Amino acid sequence: MSLRIATVTLNPALDLVGRLARIEIGEVNTVETLGLYPAGKGINVAKVLADLGTKLTVTGFLGEENQGDFVRSFEQNGLTDQFQRIEGKTRINVKITETEADVTDLNFLGFEIAPQAWADFVAQSAQWHNQFDLVAVCGSLPRGVSPQQFADWLQSLHNQGLKVVLDSSNQALTYGLKAQPWLVKPNRRELEVWANRPLATLDEVIAAAQELRSQGIENVIISMGEQGSIWLNSEGVTQAQPPRCENVVSTVGAGDSMVAGLIYGLSQGWDKTQTLAFASATSALAVSQSNVGISDRQVLEDIEARVKITAL
Repeated sequence: MSLRIATVTLNPALDLVGRLARIEIGEVNTVETLGLYPAGKGINVAKVLADLGTKLTVTGFLGEENQGDFVRSFEQNGLTDQFQRIEGKTRINVKITETEADVTDLNFLGFEIAPQAWADFVAQSAQWHNQFDLVAVCGSLPRGVSPQQFADWLQSLHNQGLKVVLDSSNQALTYGLKAQPWLVKPNRRELEVWANRPLATLDEVIAAAQELRSQGIENVIISMGEQGSIWLNSEGVTQAQPPRCENVVSTVGAGDSMVAGLIYGLSQGWDKTQTLAFASATSALAVSQSNVGISDRQVLEDIEARVKITAL
């Protein structure tokens, strides 16, 4: 089974990642710099897939003025670059990991998409059924693209028969769900926002996820941090619990790594259990490093062997 894959990042960023013991509000904080990385959720997913040996395409929008690091990263990872360039600079986001792995994100507003640029992108994507089988749409919306425009565009992908994977939040998630993507992966907090109620127990999470699946979505995966994840589809409910990581460096990119693991397993034709175990291990590996990616496949396999899978 060979899937032609693309990841879409409409609002990418250069991620400045750092670490310190505790942020002191209103004070000068000295931060250990972990790196400055070309990122955005779809780009992170693509990098992990590339490390796993997958050939794929990356697309979305990039600012012309500071695209160099992105271009070099795409070349180094063997990614086919179909990003649409626009005037201006791609934003910088700051992500700080504190003790106990709490992450504070300072996500800046990026470029604004002009109506003609969006129209050009939509027109180009109308032919994606000739290029791709699965399209992963990840991350936030840039200025200039309304949630309704986003939903209409996702519907156009659905109408082409593409398998759409959606990993977003806030209005992009709420509106995007109306287009009935093939697979969605909100975290517990994002599911609570969608359900408009707290979800304190596993049973409550499952009930809300079942409500979400009843909207016409084939696969619903909910990530729950240290509590692992659950996957609901026509085969039932499956839970994965990865081993505890004793050396958490940064949780940045853990969710993106999980999406990549899911897509990789599906592209290999694996069953649900094997795919979820692999995706959980990929996410668990991510928190032990400062940047997303798979540098040691053996370490990944060792983690995967310790993932506990339970049919609920």
